[in-house]
Amino acid sequence: MNKVILMGRLTRDPEVRYTQTNNTLVASFSLAVNRRFVRQGEERQADFINIVAWSKTGEFCSKYFKKGQQVGIIGRIQTRNWEDDQGQKHYVTEVVAEEAYFADSKRDGDTTNFENTFGNTTSADSEFMTSSDDELPF
Repeated sequence: MNKVILMGRLTRDPEVRYTQTNNTLVASFSLAVNRRFVRQGEERQADFINIVAWSKTGEFCSKYFKKGQQVGIIGRIQTRNWEDDQGQKHYVTEVVAEEAYFADSKRDGDTTNFENTFGNTTSADSEFMTSSDDELPF
């Protein structure tokens, strides 16, 4: 089974390009994911993980994700390699995003309306999306 679940902050805005063969949208970005444990006397460390999102997921990420924003990504690990013009072989490991979510709590000064952006939501969904961490029942 190849399944990855990540939560982290975007290190830059998603970069969009289109494939040459069938003009499919591809969004690329990197997440800074904090490591779970901190050694005594050291600062918290983070891993920087490359993410690739295709088609509709890529369109969503490119439209709504911005540098510094905390997001959740569910996907799979993919490795690939290629040879450049000088004959040098390159290897890369990345996460292919299959699902993408907002993970930041809504800020007090934020005037963006979740229902207007994404269509109708149930009252429970709407209530959850607009509540601050102080208002959560747990």
